Amino acid sequence: MVDLSIEIAGMELKNPVMVASGTFGYGREYAEFFDLSRLGAVMVKGVSSEPWTGNPVPRIVETPSGMLNAIGLQNPGVDYFLEVDLPWLRGFDTRIIVNIIGRSVEEYADVAARLSAAGGIDALEINISCPNIKEGGIQFGSDPRAAARVVEAVKRATHLPVIPKLSPNVTDIAQMARAVEDAGADAISLVNTFLGMAIDIRRRKPVLANVFGGLSGPAIRPLAVRMVWQVYEAVRVPLIGMGGIMDGADAAEFVLAGARAVAVGTANFIRPTAALDVLAGLERYVEETGLSYAELIGAAHPRRTARQEPTRPEANQ
Repeated sequence: MVDLSIEIAGMELKNPVMVASGTFGYGREYAEFFDLSRLGAVMVKGVSSEPWTGNPVPRIVETPSGMLNAIGLQNPGVDYFLEVDLPWLRGFDTRIIVNIIGRSVEEYADVAARLSAAGGIDALEINISCPNIKEGGIQFGSDPRAAARVVEAVKRATHLPVIPKLSPNVTDIAQMARAVEDAGADAISLVNTFLGMAIDIRRRKPVLANVFGGLSGPAIRPLAVRMVWQVYEAVRVPLIGMGGIMDGADAAEFVLAGARAVAVGTANFIRPTAALDVLAGLERYVEETGLSYAELIGAAHPRRTARQEPTRPEANQ
């Protein structure tokens, strides 16, 4: 067996393969197909202070090499999560990372504080980048100062590692990454979905009731890999890469670009065991290279060989 254990923001993970928030629910449906303890971490669907109903239907449409979704972060709220989902998740030997959402800085801080007090949670992922809700989300994720304010507020409200999830719908992803790092982020998730839309040519109207939705799947992978590459050269905190990962080779691209861990998203809808397939493929790749997993992180960067430490610029430069 290849040793894929890794540390991120103080968390020891048995392997670097996670499941991306929004694609795995709270794990119950997928637990029917495999033991969640085999994952490095589970990133659960977004949790808000109060229940959210989400967007009207239709809110999902298939696209070439991907899908558009405009779910609108529907969730039953933090009280339900703490009473029903968290106790169940604690039964698995895996890290639990809770994605948190809000319409204001105060809401983010409130849900962070309530989750932190509960115990049994390993980290908080801050969703400041959802492109399909009309309040919160996208404006926090596209303004470096607004993103920093959210991170600072959550950091004050919790003792847990804080991992902002960045939007790709920005001009300069490195600038966003530096802003959240300076605000205290312990790691960074990237990227969320790309803003897109589909039009029904027979009805001559948008397919999604929300008009716009978030594009995910293999179609976005080259863009996501590019952004991980850019952010790796801009900051020093660990990166969790995601965006169209379907197999171990896809995951390896993200690792070589600088991701310390990867998250499997849309592939879960196609194959419920996709995360395990990615893990097995990544294990084979690492074994074939003859290098350790740690040596492969960022190894494609021209300034670094596989056996050297990264020499990135200072984050504030």
